[in-house]
Amino acid sequence: MSREDPDVIDSVEKAFRLLQAFSAERPAMTVSEAAAATGFTRATARRILLTLERLGFAEVDDRRFRLTAGVLRLGYGYLAALPFWEHAQPHMRALADELRESCSMATLDGSEIVYVARVPASRSMSITLNVGSRLPAYPTSMGRVLLAALPPAELESYLDTVELRKLTPNTITDPAQLRAELARVAERGYAVVDGEREEGVRSAAAPVRGAGGRALAALNVSVNAARVSLDELTDRFVPRLLDTAAAITRDIEGLH
Repeated sequence: MSREDPDVIDSVEKAFRLLQAFSAERPAMTVSEAAAATGFTRATARRILLTLERLGFAEVDDRRFRLTAGVLRLGYGYLAALPFWEHAQPHMRALADELRESCSMATLDGSEIVYVARVPASRSMSITLNVGSRLPAYPTSMGRVLLAALPPAELESYLDTVELRKLTPNTITDPAQLRAELARVAERGYAVVDGEREEGVRSAAAPVRGAGGRALAALNVSVNAARVSLDELTDRFVPRLLDTAAAITRDIEGLH
């Protein structure tokens, strides 16, 4: 990237690429493993890792580097700047209490959604997600709401490049079928997904909008399919979800 854009600092780009190489599958890496994961030389990976350690973003034990809680400061800066964070939480809590189901909010980051707020249900579900969790956008209700709100050129770019993997027997993997579903989502103003990312989990999502009607985030309710039928999710839960998303939108509009 930086070689094509003179305004991008090469070392900063590489540092962030290495930070993103850490994951649940790679919670700790040696210098050699970090180099292999990023394509950097060992010398470059070593300098970046040592810099992260000096800054308090990483620690090393027996030649293996892992991130520290210090990296959360980067994420907190984003969350603190969100215009809807404090205003969404009371509405989400009220909805979760009323429906006795988990309520979440996410934004779109490339081909994934990132959870920025979550109120879990009092009863447990098989899926464990927290603020910062990332999921592919195409098989999730929040992802579809946000994809449906993209400008046409951005949506086509996404559909041209995304890998549609069949996560369950219900997952839509045909680009034309997904495009048609996103058109329906845009038309009706909400999305319903039935076991496409995880079998036995249904969810519905609606957009939370900002200035000019732009979709800032998506709000959803997730349910256990054995407990809540698709008809109940659509007929009883979706209207309350839409009301809550509209209430959060009004609060955001009141900030300006």
